[in-house]
Amino acid sequence: MPLDLMVEKAFRLVKDGKIEELDGGRFNVIGDHGTYIVQIDPNGRLTCSCPGFGRRRMCSHIAAVIIYRNFRSYKSS
Repeated sequence: MPLDLMVEKAFRLVKDGKIEELDGGRFNVIGDHGTYIVQIDPNGRLTCSCPGFGRRRMCSHIAAVIIYRNFRSYKSS
């Protein structure tokens, strides 16, 4: 997926409320083809359970979590 489409999809996931924060640095992300877990490890690296992440090491679900966390951080300051 081209980068511009990935970012566009990530913004849509955030806007549509498709991200649920769980405990332990985990997020449930409801994507177009399933629900995936995005995990933040203690070093700040993100992983996703979707097949795309397994192939490319990046996906719209991770981008959505990054956008979501930055927006949430901005709103609380």
